[in-house]
Amino acid sequence: MKELDLLKKDWQKNVNSFEQVSESEIYKMIHKRSSSIVKWIFIISIIEFVLLNSLSFLFPDEQMSKSGVIDAFIDVLDYLSYGVALFFMYLFYKNYRSISVTSNTKKLMECIINTRKTVKYYIAYNLSLILFISLLLVFYRVQHSPIWTSADTPKIIFTCLISVFLILVLLVFVWLFYQLIYGILLKKLNRNYVELKKIDL
Repeated sequence: MKELDLLKKDWQKNVNSFEQVSESEIYKMIHKRSSSIVKWIFIISIIEFVLLNSLSFLFPDEQMSKSGVIDAFIDVLDYLSYGVALFFMYLFYKNYRSISVTSNTKKLMECIINTRKTVKYYIAYNLSLILFISLLLVFYRVQHSPIWTSADTPKIIFTCLISVFLILVLLVFVWLFYQLIYGILLKKLNRNYVELKKIDL
């Protein structure tokens, strides 16, 4: 009986050691996958920044209005948007570096959560910026169009409604674009987070 008890104890030790090795391997695999995903988020943000700014140079640099104040405001908004975009790119890089050097499950889970929050804030910021600029342009165009000076209320309302509809279509298109690019990566990160949570229990 004593020999049997010793065998049981030895078997239990072996089982625990196998579990630890297995969890360690799973962690390494999830860590590698997560680091790769966050790296791609950072790379995509750079590509997006370069492409969008390259496209802006293809269009003629026309004044938005005859008002120097409005043009100056648009210029300030452009520079501000560049600064915010670069700030988000820095955050993506920082998240990538944090995930790359982390060495424990809880820290990796925190890095994944931070990355997901950063991407969601980035998408929300871009959608808000598009909405603000679109509304600003619509307001200016309508206010300086012939229908405004003629005080034709039905036409003004119709033009505003059509403009708002087109803005909503644009926002939905951009949101779907971000869901296609960043959404897939975030879903993969979320799956990694769920697997890490199982290990951490």
